Amino acid sequence: MNTQILITYATKHGSTAEICEKIGEVLRQSGYSVNVLPADQVTNLQSYKATILGSGVYAGQWLKKAVRFLKENEKILVGQPVWIFSSGPTGKGDPVELLHGWRIPKSLQPIADRIHPRDITVFHGNNNEEKLNFFEKRILKMVKAPAGDFRDWDAIASWASAIANELKGKI
Repeated sequence: MNTQILITYATKHGSTAEICEKIGEVLRQSGYSVNVLPADQVTNLQSYKATILGSGVYAGQWLKKAVRFLKENEKILVGQPVWIFSSGPTGKGDPVELLHGWRIPKSLQPIADRIHPRDITVFHGNNNEEKLNFFEKRILKMVKAPAGDFRDWDAIASWASAIANELKGKI
């Protein structure tokens, strides 16, 4: 089977990559052929029939590699099913509320509006203090972001299952 679904991401410390691996696992269990790649390693988006793009969120912004991927591939993404997610807020509660209501940075909303993603969501993130540098630890302290792994693996798997169900019979 040819690879049909691309799951691509930008991550700083690996948490978003782990989310993408989980999404890929769920889609493979549903019978799909999947590639999970960092956004800066995707060379030919036209060989895929669907794309899932995720980025870690730092200081309310996506990582540059995800932004670049979205901007450089906008014309191709318009023609295929696309799902987008952000990961990053830590703590208890709805991750969208923790990001003050946004699902994607405002600067990227016009591109998302042109692409018409099937869904845009936000997952809780992971602040592993052992992986953070001094500057990152200070920022977390200033914004009072709780340290720890707050990712909800059931919510991630459920989102991936919904994607698998939506793609049934379409690719």
